[in-house]
Amino acid sequence: MSLPGAGDLRAGVAAAARQLAEAGLLVGTAGNVSARAGDLVAVTGTGVVLGACTTDDVTVVSRSGAVVEGRLAPTSELALHLGVYDDSPHVAAVVHTHAPFATAVACVLDELPVLHYQQLALGGEVRVASYATFGTDALAASVRTALEGRSAALMANHGSVAVGAALEKAVENAVLLEWLCQLHHRASALGTPRVLTAEQQADVIRVAIERDYGTTKENPQ
Repeated sequence: MSLPGAGDLRAGVAAAARQLAEAGLLVGTAGNVSARAGDLVAVTGTGVVLGACTTDDVTVVSRSGAVVEGRLAPTSELALHLGVYDDSPHVAAVVHTHAPFATAVACVLDELPVLHYQQLALGGEVRVASYATFGTDALAASVRTALEGRSAALMANHGSVAVGAALEKAVENAVLLEWLCQLHHRASALGTPRVLTAEQQADVIRVAIERDYGTTKENPQ
């Protein structure tokens, strides 16, 4: 018998995995997605072809990592997902990809500078977590450090992680991060990119708050 709410949680994770694969951020079995509700975490199973992920390919675990529902063993990066949830109570979803531009940037830079104001939605400069072998506690700890005060991080010579207060937001942040990495790549091919100063970034934040930027508004009657 399915746990109350677990079916919807698993279906949501499966749908997010397919969406990210369709966008080119997840290829084959590389990457993983999770979402939590209370003490339950639904996460893609190990070895799953994410572009064809179904509810049955998603496993539910407890916050300690014990499997409570599902036929597949959870992703090898389970420690990363659970560690993020432990450190960040506001985070309800974690997306880890090997997206091409994000992975390329993570092989070169120590951080992704702010070239475009939309990057401020992720918290500012995107840090690159120091390299560690996949699936290890060392990698999970490095990523958690890189995520402090941010909604996304890069993983040296590996990929990226994006988080959100909802699954849809984590997916949105992953897509935004890939766009920003592609922008940096293209700008660097043309010359030395101009980085937004701290003052320019603060001004963007001020104006965004004043104008309630990014939300729909009704036309005045």
